[in-house]
This record gives sequence, structure tokens and C-alpha cells, in this order.
Amino acid sequence: MPNEFYHHLSPPTLVEGCLQTLHLEATLQELQRYSFYMELGCLGIELAQTFEQHPLLPGAVLVEQGQFRGMISRHRLLEYLIRPSGIELFLKKPLRVLYSYARSDLLLLSGTTPIVVAAQQALRRSPELQGEPIVVQADPQTYYLLDIHTLNIAYWQIRGIETQVRYERTQAQMIQSDKMASLGRLVDGIAHEILDPVSFIWGNLSHVSTYSDSLLQLLTAYETNLGQLPTALAQLRDDLELDYLRQDLPQTIASIRTGAERLSKLASSLQNFCHIDEVYPKPANLHELLDSILLLLKSRLTSDIQVVKHYGHLPPVVCFAGQLHQVFMNILSNAVDALIDQAVSQQLEQDLRASHQSLILPPTAVKPTITITTEIRSQAIAGAPTLRWVAICIADNGPGIAAADQARILESFSVKKRAEKETSLAVSYQIITAKHGGKFNLRSCPAADRTDAHASATLTEQPLATGTEFELLLPLV
Repeated sequence: MPNEFYHHLSPPTLVEGCLQTLHLEATLQELQRYSFYMELGCLGIELAQTFEQHPLLPGAVLVEQGQFRGMISRHRLLEYLIRPSGIELFLKKPLRVLYSYARSDLLLLSGTTPIVVAAQQALRRSPELQGEPIVVQADPQTYYLLDIHTLNIAYWQIRGIETQVRYERTQAQMIQSDKMASLGRLVDGIAHEILDPVSFIWGNLSHVSTYSDSLLQLLTAYETNLGQLPTALAQLRDDLELDYLRQDLPQTIASIRTGAERLSKLASSLQNFCHIDEVYPKPANLHELLDSILLLLKSRLTSDIQVVKHYGHLPPVVCFAGQLHQVFMNILSNAVDALIDQAVSQQLEQDLRASHQSLILPPTAVKPTITITTEIRSQAIAGAPTLRWVAICIADNGPGIAAADQARILESFSVKKRAEKETSLAVSYQIITAKHGGKFNLRSCPAADRTDAHASATLTEQPLATGTEFELLLPLV
């Protein structure tokens, strides 16, 4: 602002705010504030008269030759005027004299400071300064005064909005949890209804197999002892293709047994996936949990995506099996999503090779693969006994995760971001670290740059060409 602005007393200006449209990230420049400057050379009585004419004005910004020098509040002026001889000492002398006595620590904040942050800083001031206005700097030459009561009102309004948002989010989570619980009970009931007829089929298959073998033996005995069959029976045997029936009937029964076994495993996997964990963790076979999830994902695991298992010798692990089911489902689904496009591209390339033998095409890329490795690891910590971990590594050779996406995934693991929006990986991180006391590590190498990026402080040391690897470490009790 030009220097001549301060050579005369300008009336205070009220800059209106927008309290009705406050939000969680609102800043000080959205609040009602005052613009009022006075030169240090002005007399104290001029400031007193201005305060008398504008009873809501919290103070004045003090300047000297256009340069900001500080602030004096209405409260400070009155405090010094009521002192003995205060009127004679300060009203008839320049404000420079009053300010030399009334100078105090100033809370100077940028206009872009969030209201919540400003309120917390104001509350940390000493008790005698709690009521002092705040100086808001809009730019190097523009200053405003913010009444502390206006700031407090806005702060509590924002806290109310935050509470309402949390309440609504909690309600939505409760509704979603109730829906998922109802869906789980429904699927569990359907799986139970599937298992009942499957059990009947499975239980009677052994009898059907025995009966068919007995009937075939009886037919063989008849043919052996009767010798020449009557013409009608010989014609019937030819019409029924008895020789083919003898070969195909055992195979048909074996196919029915295989189908019933697969259906039984699928229904059991659905029941396990929908299982609600007990209050306390229980021992579980992690390999069975992984296999049950792979069975549920079989419809998405096309023949172009292969699954390689390197299962080590694991003891039963004390865990919440239902929650680990969810973790494995989230990670394996993520791996399948990463490989589907790659599998489709390779299939198109193979079709192109088959239809255009004369074309010279680059060699086919590596087959899309998901590798699951389990093992027992020992890790020594300084000052503590050696800990044993159950390690589950789920890796794919897909395109990998870009560095920016990895940063967002890592950020979603924080409590704040997880409260705003719970992603499947954030929920998995919470289950492994908070519920099981384990570690959740991510390593991904995008095909574009082939550089390792870490989403955790501790990662495996094996080289990874391209793709993504999730490493889960569960403490072995």
C-alpha cells in the first residue's frame, strides 16, 4: 500500500466472511476480519475515538512509513488508560509511546492458514493473551485483524461439521458391515444347502459303483455260462452297445465323483470365506486358506494365467482365519486384475502368429504367473530374542505399480486416509499389522522404469524384474 495511505486516519473496513459455507479445510481468509491501520505518529486519543465509534473493532494494525510494526488491541488500550495518570500519559502522546509499554507477543498468521490450525495455535498462547486478536497477513503489504471470538465460533462450527461427517461415515460403515454380515449369512446358508445334496450324492456314489460292478460281473457270468445267446438278447446287447457301456460306466462314475468333490470343496470354501471370526484367534492351516481362495477365483484364473505354489512346511498358525481369508482375497484379486490384460494381449499375439505365419513378430513374453511362497523365517532384533515369522509372499509378473500409485497406496495405510476411505489394501494392512501384530510389505517394479519402490521399511532382498510382490509376515507363537 502507498505510504500516503497512513498520513490520515482511514475508517475501519469490515471484510465479510462466509461462515455459512465453512468446510473442514476452510482458511482464515474465509472469515470476517477488519482492515484498520494507524501510524505510530498518530495520537492515542485518535485511536480511542475510533474504538468509541466502532465498538466491534478488536484493535489496530500499527505502521510506520508504510511498514508493518505491530498491533495494539482495544483491550490493551483500555488496560493502560485506567492506570494512574494513564489518560495524561497516553491519550495526548503518539501511539509510539503507548506501544512501547503495551507491546506483547503477536500471533501473525498467513491468510491461507486452516482455521483449525489457527485455533490450536491461539489456544497455546499464554492466558493473558488468549483474548488478543490475530493478525492475518494476506500479502506482504496487506494485514487484517481477526477477532478471537470469530475464530472460536468458526472453529467449533468446523468441529461440529467434522463430528457430523464422522458420524455419517460411521453410520455408513455400520450399514455396510451389516450388509456384508447379512450377505455372509446368506452365502453360508446357500453353501450349506449345496452341501446337503452333494453329501447325498457323495454318500451314494460308493454304492452305485459297487452295484454297477456287480451287475457287470453278473452280465459277464451270464454270457460265459449261456454260451450262444438267443437272437433277441444278442440284438439287445448290440443295441445297448454293452462293450462300450462296460468301459464308459466306471469313467462316468469317476467323473460324477470328481464333480461332487469339487462342488463340496467350493461350498466349503464359501463357508470358510463367510466365516465370522471368534473373539480369540485360533490355529489355522494357511495353505488351506490360500487354496480355498484360489478355488473361489478359479473362474477368473483363465488358462492363460498360471499359479505356481512353493509351499513350505508350516505349523498351524494362530490367527483370525476369516480376516486372513479377506486379505488373501484382496491381494490375489489385485494380482489377477494386473495379469488379465497381459494374458489377453498374449492370446491375441498367439492368434496373430497362427493366422500370419509369414510375419516376423517379437518373441512371446513370459506367461502371466502368480507365485505363492510360504516359509518360516527368523529375524533377530537388537535387545530382544530372535523372532520367528510365517512369511507369505504373493507375487505376479505383471506390469507393476507406478511410483505415484505406490505413494498413494502407502498413504492410504495411514489412520487419517483410512478413515476417509478404506481401500481393500488399507483394510488388509490393518488386519495384518493391528489385528495380528505382523508386517505388510509391498515391492513393485513398473515395467516402464524397472526401479524398485518400497512401500514399507522392511522388504525382501530378492531381485524382482517386473511385477508386484506382497509380503505378509505373521508372528509365530
